[in-house]
Amino acid sequence: MSEHLAPLPHDLTPVIGCVGAGFIMADCHLPAYRAAGLNVQAIASRRPAAAAEVAKRHAIPTVHPDVCTLLDDQRLRVIDVAVPPDVQPEIIREACRRPHIQGILAQKPLAGSCSEAAGLVRAARESGTTLVVNQNMRYDHAVRACGKLLARGELGEPVLATIEMRAIPHWMDWQERQGWVTLRIMSIHHLDTLRWWCGLPRRIFTAVRPDPRTSRRFEHTDGICTSTLEYDSGLIATSLEDVWAGPAREGGESDCFVRFRVEGTEGLAVGTIGWPAWPEQVPSTLDYTTTAGGWQRPRWPESWFPDAFIGPMAELLRELEGSEPAVSTGDDNLLTMALVDAAYRSAQEHRAVDPREILAEAGVEASS
Repeated sequence: MSEHLAPLPHDLTPVIGCVGAGFIMADCHLPAYRAAGLNVQAIASRRPAAAAEVAKRHAIPTVHPDVCTLLDDQRLRVIDVAVPPDVQPEIIREACRRPHIQGILAQKPLAGSCSEAAGLVRAARESGTTLVVNQNMRYDHAVRACGKLLARGELGEPVLATIEMRAIPHWMDWQERQGWVTLRIMSIHHLDTLRWWCGLPRRIFTAVRPDPRTSRRFEHTDGICTSTLEYDSGLIATSLEDVWAGPAREGGESDCFVRFRVEGTEGLAVGTIGWPAWPEQVPSTLDYTTTAGGWQRPRWPESWFPDAFIGPMAELLRELEGSEPAVSTGDDNLLTMALVDAAYRSAQEHRAVDPREILAEAGVEASS
């Protein structure tokens, strides 16, 4: 199954400028770009010393003193943004005001709400700037391969899909000021994947509780999260984010993992996601069987972190060169943002919520 790899652009020459010098940029984006031969020429961060350190590590020739100076660099055709979600919107708006910038790769969550994200998508559309969102779990090799099985109908009609995460993320300090934790940072990966696999559900019901470990650092509501997605077809999908995962940091034994399972009328796919072992790079796995034959167990050397991070940037560059339309666009991501906002509303109001309710409030027409 060679389709587990996202196709690279034919043209590797467009000049890329990077905004941000944290873990995601330094340890995921840039290693993936270097391996693919992309043309990263400049970087800037709110911490110039951090930008200089990352530039040295990845042989980036230009370190700009601030973000505005980087955005004014006329050589740049693409901006890769990896900053907190309350900082990102203004950078996207500023980039859209620079005619020489043709494409923007933004982090998820695109903004703090679907309505705010819709404004960014409109700004990109009006300026003619291609906006792609780094929903990188889609490009994990097992997740992508499972998506291909579903798209080709090899599993038949989907009946039940589950993603179960029991792992302890490395939360960032900036999350304390956001007022939320898991749904927009971790659950968004799983909800986007389920939506990519199966489409936009008719409704979502979400229950949340604080994570005992994170509660020692700051107050929050969406620590441990569980969501049930219902589809008009009868399909049920579930997502569980257990970021407590037992007292593994308090002296207990660890049992951390991420698993997925998709059951169809003609097949079954089960998989594992390797990222909880980071910094060890453990490839994800996919096993599947159909009514046409026994178990198939393809294996790949690549892992989600950092290899899958080439996927969204490759999509953006292929869109710009005209070889293939991007899929994880800003417009597409509004459906994921609406699903996440619906999860928050569901948890707050203790009811199932149709994500189209959120889209209508944001002035966005549901296309899936």
